[in-house]
Amino acid sequence: MYLRTELMGARGERKKILYCTLNTPKIDMQRLLGGQLGLEDFIFAHVKGLKKEVNVYKSEDSLGLTITDNGVGCAFIKRIKSGSIIDSVKTICVGDHIESINGENIVGRRHYEVAKKLKELKKEELFTLKLIEPKKAFEIGPRSKAGKTSAENIGTAKGTLRLRSKGPATVEEMPSETKAKAIEKIDDLLELYMGIRDIDLATTMFETGKDKGNPDEFAVALDETLGDFAFPDEFVFDVWGAVGDARQG
Repeated sequence: MYLRTELMGARGERKKILYCTLNTPKIDMQRLLGGQLGLEDFIFAHVKGLKKEVNVYKSEDSLGLTITDNGVGCAFIKRIKSGSIIDSVKTICVGDHIESINGENIVGRRHYEVAKKLKELKKEELFTLKLIEPKKAFEIGPRSKAGKTSAENIGTAKGTLRLRSKGPATVEEMPSETKAKAIEKIDDLLELYMGIRDIDLATTMFETGKDKGNPDEFAVALDETLGDFAFPDEFVFDVWGAVGDARQG
């Protein structure tokens, strides 16, 4: 099974998908489709909508953005910190696709590259973002009682469909509660240190560290597997702690 990144419109035109959400047509960043899909989940595709250009004055080092991507070159805003610089610019919204920064096209870049570029912008200077917001979804009301599907049984299957960039999709067992909590903690650390969220990356880091004997072995394994990220030492140490906590149960 493969998910295409385009939809056909009513008149046959191609519409680029920004990202998909599970079990809701709303732009809900907590319901993003990742690498795993419940056997009874519904997928809602969000396509490109209005383009906008925004000038932002960087008065502080932190912009207050969390960036993620759809895995095929589309980075977008997953979270905006309350009271931050970006929070004060009301035309910038959660779910917006970042198309360019100061005129430099960043389509095709991974989320960590976009986050790094934003961090490198000089303080006390104006910069320009070109954004594309998703088309607003229509509201879906509750189904009639005659239907057999209800909110209670959406996404309740114990198996998950693992989607892969290469090779076929596979059905896998749901991770244990301990493992799921560790992966969620690593994802939180990614946001804290790197300004990104990526559950698949967090899962890869957990799998890399679960059989390592000490933090040095873990750091070496991370360099071999994910060296392009150049993770800071403090981050690696905290991730090792999350992995260790999971192993202790």
